[in-house]
Amino acid sequence: MNDTVSFGYEDVTPSEKTARVRGVFSSVASRYDIMNDAMSAGMHRVWKDRFVRRVKPKRDEQILDMAGGTGDIAFRLAEHGPAVTVADINPEMLEVGMARAQQRGIDGLVWTEANAETLTFPDRFFDAYTIAFGIRNVTDIPAALREAHRVLRRGGRFYCLEFSTTLWPGFAEVYDAYSHKVVPKLGQLLAQDADSYRYLIESIRRFPDMPTFERMIRDAGFVQTRVEPMLGGLVAIHSGWKI
Repeated sequence: MNDTVSFGYEDVTPSEKTARVRGVFSSVASRYDIMNDAMSAGMHRVWKDRFVRRVKPKRDEQILDMAGGTGDIAFRLAEHGPAVTVADINPEMLEVGMARAQQRGIDGLVWTEANAETLTFPDRFFDAYTIAFGIRNVTDIPAALREAHRVLRRGGRFYCLEFSTTLWPGFAEVYDAYSHKVVPKLGQLLAQDADSYRYLIESIRRFPDMPTFERMIRDAGFVQTRVEPMLGGLVAIHSGWKI
């Protein structure tokens, strides 16, 4: 790893980023889903539905939903009958997810606190690995991708839903203005935390573009990698296979 990594627009030590990301999600956990609706005008639900359709979860599969936090992806996966393990580095996010699962009567999910860079699961254990809007918050992204590859069985599939950079002329400038000027104000209004949402927007700007991230996935050992952009690349589904 480099001596410094990005935390929004700042460059910090790896250990400081890990600690500060924990702090961000501890702060916003209880309001995270409300903020997602407000920031995306509810579009995150459409993106997540499409993401799970691409995963094609099957009954009796073992699926790891990394950075699964409040359960949005896991709940959708579980409808199709696989055994889903929800992992997140942040215990407060997991607590929100477990409470939501109980309210919805969703049983059978396994919830575990875990760091994506240093998973304790055995080699070749899962049929699919999903991560939605979480990879950009990982301190050592290449390490997390290598761990994803390690825990997947041969023929296992990797799916990542993440913000990227829209290529639509005009829309990029509008979204940039909205995200930098409006989102922190929404964070202050709805979550009493403008700074955490300012970081989340800045982290999108510092995340690799679609071709670069696809190359990182290949470098971790995945093959038949694919990128499916939405809204011109504002959001993208990245995928790959382990053979």
